[in-house]
Amino acid sequence: MSHREPTVVGVPNFNAAEDAATLRAAMKGFGTDEQVIIDILTSRSNQQRQAIAQVFTHEYGRDLIEDLKSELGGHFEDVIVALMRPAEEYLCKELHHCMEGMGTDEETLVEILCTRTKPEIAAIVDAYEMMYDRPLAEHMCSETSGDFRRLLTLIVTSAHKGARDEEAGVDAERAREAAQALYDAGEAKWGTDEEVFNKILAHESFAQLRQIFEEYKNISGRTIEQAIKAEIDGELKDALSAIVECVESAPAWFASRLRRAMQGLGTNDRTLIRIVVSRSEIDLGAIKREYERLYDKTLESEIRGETSGDYKRALVALLGPA
Repeated sequence: MSHREPTVVGVPNFNAAEDAATLRAAMKGFGTDEQVIIDILTSRSNQQRQAIAQVFTHEYGRDLIEDLKSELGGHFEDVIVALMRPAEEYLCKELHHCMEGMGTDEETLVEILCTRTKPEIAAIVDAYEMMYDRPLAEHMCSETSGDFRRLLTLIVTSAHKGARDEEAGVDAERAREAAQALYDAGEAKWGTDEEVFNKILAHESFAQLRQIFEEYKNISGRTIEQAIKAEIDGELKDALSAIVECVESAPAWFASRLRRAMQGLGTNDRTLIRIVVSRSEIDLGAIKREYERLYDKTLESEIRGETSGDYKRALVALLGPA
């Protein structure tokens, strides 16, 4: 059940030197040609963008991100700069930002850490320590608390082992045992043992969890979602629910997160940009479909209604053809 459906796949006859020259020309002299920047950077894959940046420095002795920042502004700049960073570095910057300053943005922690596969988390963990010279787990421990902190810490500390397990495939017998353990820790007893939920949902691969949730339904007669909503509350409930929903369908979870970012007073632009950029090479095509199925509106029409100018043009370009 793979939902890999990118909207950005890169261009076949890629020429980094040509793109670098076109971008340099678009930023030189009077005024900037924003459309050229949009056309190139929203259609190249992240790997291709990194190659362009390398050539740019090599040819012109300049930093492409710095040049873009000095020419662009507002949310448009945010989109373009996000596109230019290697995927895991961009997510590390977002994690760092949501933990810095006053209060922590728990929703963003959940969005980044509870919805990604073990190999993706492992890459984030490595990049974070390299960029900030402190382990992600340690930074998170200082910014969160209780069962929520324990869950996130388990996710981050078990990522490398989990990435190795992922190759092993699904173990049906172990799935049954885990499902029984979840049942015993929740519905079957007075009060819930969050520790068991945390351990299983943080350690197992998405494929293994899918099997565990099937078994859980057989044992309990209700879904693991129903159990979590009934037994657990607060931030931990949101975090565990995100894992469960992403195991069932990550595109549906991201569609609902986008919906929340655009509903109500003002748009949460940071979330909107992060999801569109970070899922564009994974499953944004599927997210678009889910969005329309769930809300009876196209994601493109909603984004057009919430944004304007070059910012709008860049996001819509990343959404790919309607």
